[in-house]
Amino acid sequence: METGHVVEYIDRQRIMCAVILDIKKQRLRLLNENNREISLSASRLSRICHLRLDSSMGRDRLVEMLQEIATRRKALIEKIDIRELWEVLSSEQEWIDLETMTEFCFPETPTEDHESAVVRAFFENRRYFRFNHDRFFPYTEEQVERMAAQAREAARRDRMIEQGGEWIRQMLSLSERQTAPPLSHQAAEYCDILKSYYIFDKESKHVALARAMLGKAGITNPATIFNILVRAGIFEPDENIDLIRYGVFSEFSADLLAGAQKMADSSPTIHSDNRRRDLTELPLMTIDGQATLDYDDALSLERKHDHCLIGIHIADVSHFIRNGDAIDLEAMARGSSIYMPDQKIPMLPPSLAEGLCSLKAGHVRPAISIMARVSAMAEILDYEVFPSVIRVASQLTYFDVNTVADEHPDIIILHDIAKKFREKRLAAGAVQISLPDVNVWLGREGEVNVSKINRESPGRLLVSELMIMANWLMARFLAKHQLPGIYRSQPAPKERLYEGDGGTLFQNWMQRKHLNRFMLGPAPEHHSGLGLDCYTTATSPIRKYFDLVTQRQLHAVFGMETPYSIDEITRIIQLLEQPMMSVGRVQYGRNRYWILKYLEKRVGQREEAIVLYRRKNGYVVLITNYLLECELPLSGNANLKPEDLIQVTIQNVNARKDRLSVFMG
Repeated sequence: METGHVVEYIDRQRIMCAVILDIKKQRLRLLNENNREISLSASRLSRICHLRLDSSMGRDRLVEMLQEIATRRKALIEKIDIRELWEVLSSEQEWIDLETMTEFCFPETPTEDHESAVVRAFFENRRYFRFNHDRFFPYTEEQVERMAAQAREAARRDRMIEQGGEWIRQMLSLSERQTAPPLSHQAAEYCDILKSYYIFDKESKHVALARAMLGKAGITNPATIFNILVRAGIFEPDENIDLIRYGVFSEFSADLLAGAQKMADSSPTIHSDNRRRDLTELPLMTIDGQATLDYDDALSLERKHDHCLIGIHIADVSHFIRNGDAIDLEAMARGSSIYMPDQKIPMLPPSLAEGLCSLKAGHVRPAISIMARVSAMAEILDYEVFPSVIRVASQLTYFDVNTVADEHPDIIILHDIAKKFREKRLAAGAVQISLPDVNVWLGREGEVNVSKINRESPGRLLVSELMIMANWLMARFLAKHQLPGIYRSQPAPKERLYEGDGGTLFQNWMQRKHLNRFMLGPAPEHHSGLGLDCYTTATSPIRKYFDLVTQRQLHAVFGMETPYSIDEITRIIQLLEQPMMSVGRVQYGRNRYWILKYLEKRVGQREEAIVLYRRKNGYVVLITNYLLECELPLSGNANLKPEDLIQVTIQNVNARKDRLSVFMG
């Protein structure tokens, strides 16, 4: 290798011709066909030709000759049919050297130009032969087909990026008054890619493609995707992204709805054998929110001379929904009904949840009844749990109960027993956290309404405590009969901030942060938070699958179905862990979204807040009207302490981005 030798090297996936101008310690100074001088290591050369040029002929002439050589070699490529060569040579499955391959391509007196053309041809088309400097190995038919598929996919991807980027630019160029054109099949595919990336971010299988499309459109902020999908009609302006993100089923299949409707229309008879007591003459009442349609618990009260007989009657959903049938499997997949300000997603089809299984006034329904003899001091003298037949006489709302709380004899007694039962739990170490509920609902015109509900009102306290009592008694009943169940337990709190049911709003809020998580298991254990020796949930079988399972275990006590084993109970707990986490996230996220949506129109408004704790660059405060935590930046020389009551001003709110910022004053 000397000065003047013509060489070839690879630069940016192209083979370039060059002439050696100078050699210094294996470092070459080259002049290439594009009239550029470059410095290159000798190891970077792909070919060293025997052809030499006279470097004294001048730079322009050298470049001209290099271009002639390159053009000549490129022209020879057209005479090489690589696929035809592969079809002839693929059966050999052995390496073929450059000289032999050149003779296959150019049988008559091949030259260096021909060898270079062969190298160039196989470098450009690597679909049929493995290429290793100056030798070639034919791929198998399967390998060729796989690479062809990869090439087609790469070409399709390139088209998607180019055309998808252009479609994005067109969508963003539409004015607010312009209507987006109907989605073509191709545009629908762009939307699917962008939707997946927006929802799942780095976890999306389309992350690279979506980013490339956005980059082609000149978009750097992925949040823009939401507006694009709204304009395309894929999302509503207030789309509930969490439903998609967590895989929550919002609709039932047509077959399932039809099966449920057929069941509801057939009005299955209620077994009237000696295992089910007829309580249809008892005057039962339900107490629920004004919008409730799925009534799953009712109360009765009978006054005796030295005690009261309190009845807590739970809709016997397991009478209709059989273990393992299609509706049961769907309910287990959902785990729970989901209640949001703008949407309700039931666990069971509406024809069952609001129809056949619901304790509607005047309708005869199967139930599981807990009848407890309770003393005037709320002592449980004894109790029974049994299957029954009931008929609700009246359906009251919390408002109805609160209105007559001081005058209706039955309500007065039930409220008094509920308060005393709570006092006994508190004396046993229960942690009572008394926080208002922030109720969010949408008006007829879509306007957002927010109000606080007192959870300690007579109606709510009465129902809450009697349901806790019923769940406790059913847990004891299952334990007595040595049946596994979905029992709830909870260790003692890490710290107690107050005793009894007292405590300020600040203390109640912070106490939640000191609670240990409750646990689920097949055996009864102490529940510190409730102050009870054992606990399960069975009072909402229309809305919660765990409660439906507990109800089936109660059935088993009376020989009405086969009980779940410990392994089956454990498996159900495991299967429902993820769905129940998703339910909690969706409900919390959607409630927060609509509160923030409400606050978007109240920027500049002053709000009362409680300081919770200090952070490095500010404080975390609780806005009391909405029970929202947010950060408060440090302001001037303010030296705030936990539980300080302050005024903050809403500075910026964006519900879609989950953003709330305030400042002092």
